[in-house]
Amino acid sequence: MKILTFTGRTPSEALKKAKMEIGDEGMLIETREVQKKALGKEPLYEIVIGIEEGMIPNTYPNAKKPLRKQKPLKKESEDILYDISNAAKQISKISDATTPQFDYPNYTQPKTAPEYEPKELKEIKTEINKLTDKVKIIQNMFWDEKSPDIEAQIPSEFAEIYRLASQSGMNKEHLDGLMRITLEHMPFKMKENSATVKRYFQTLLRKMVPVRMETPPKLGSKKVIMLVGPTGVGKTTSIAKLAARYSYLMEKRYKVGLVVLDTYRIGAVEQLMQYARMMKLGIETVVDPPEFSKALDSLKYCDYIMIDTMGSSPYDKGKIEKIYECLDGNTTEYNVDVVLVMPSSIKYEDLKVTYDNFSSLGVDTLMFTKLDETMGFGNIFSLAYETKKPISYFSVGQEVPEDLVCASSDFLIECLLHGFNRSKA
Repeated sequence: MKILTFTGRTPSEALKKAKMEIGDEGMLIETREVQKKALGKEPLYEIVIGIEEGMIPNTYPNAKKPLRKQKPLKKESEDILYDISNAAKQISKISDATTPQFDYPNYTQPKTAPEYEPKELKEIKTEINKLTDKVKIIQNMFWDEKSPDIEAQIPSEFAEIYRLASQSGMNKEHLDGLMRITLEHMPFKMKENSATVKRYFQTLLRKMVPVRMETPPKLGSKKVIMLVGPTGVGKTTSIAKLAARYSYLMEKRYKVGLVVLDTYRIGAVEQLMQYARMMKLGIETVVDPPEFSKALDSLKYCDYIMIDTMGSSPYDKGKIEKIYECLDGNTTEYNVDVVLVMPSSIKYEDLKVTYDNFSSLGVDTLMFTKLDETMGFGNIFSLAYETKKPISYFSVGQEVPEDLVCASSDFLIECLLHGFNRSKA
């Protein structure tokens, strides 16, 4: 690609010169003011145009840059890629700089009256539209470096959505598969607009996130929920949030009881006992697996029984085995809903290893914490998509009970594509 510069007293004048010299084949890279208007001096603007060597008309002087300004071809391409992100801003500047200012007494410019639009403004608008299309062409030129391993050529309008999903931490195989589905089934007309592509892809992602809706216990029955997961993911705080939610924040105030298996950590037990005192909840501690059933029976008056377990490394099979022994030795009539709690701030591969090692406990749903501590959420999508396990809750901070969100595919995909927004939690 060749880099050409043109100057003029206004951006539009420089743009007209470029059009006269090389036609419509160039791509605007940058526009800048090189000389400000001053007493006795006219302003001077310079625009930088990128154009393929083969597209330069024969009539254009075959002038090269001075040696001191020439760069290796690879470096020149990197500069072009860097400047593509600024192209839209530059186009807007040209539009602003060339919009005529009406300053006539008692004159109100009509909002929709084409006959008052100067010919020069119409020409500039036409050029801006052409340059916008050129941005997409440049995107497409460099797409092969990052496109998924599929046979079909990726339209340039898909560049933004692929980049966002890839940077979010989504597994590449999942992303490439979703891109194939999108390309195969998306109506042709919708592919021509990047905004439409993004909406379609967002809708597709929402439909692929399994979610467990929150339902209260049926009359005469109870829900027993056990939180398991690695050390330090926030299980005890999550138990407190759930207990407060069920006790005070729902339409009906349910009776909640707590069971603590985490007797290895004195601090965790004390923390949960303090929450129990504040909320006036019954609490039982379990040291050995045979005591587990007795603890559940002692809380049979409760609508919800929340079980906090000892945190362990995914590779510490001894502690995971002890939790399994409690579940396996359960002689009560209550089914235990096992919720695997994981931090959203670790990469997909680590989430998958954690899930695989805790899966022996019969995981029913997933809960993700620390959503306020990460920028990427594609790892959460990929784990739910891969395991087909529904997500039940998100923890978005340390406040009890406020920072707890019932899982929804809309919320997760919004975070994935646009980042975490506490106001939408």
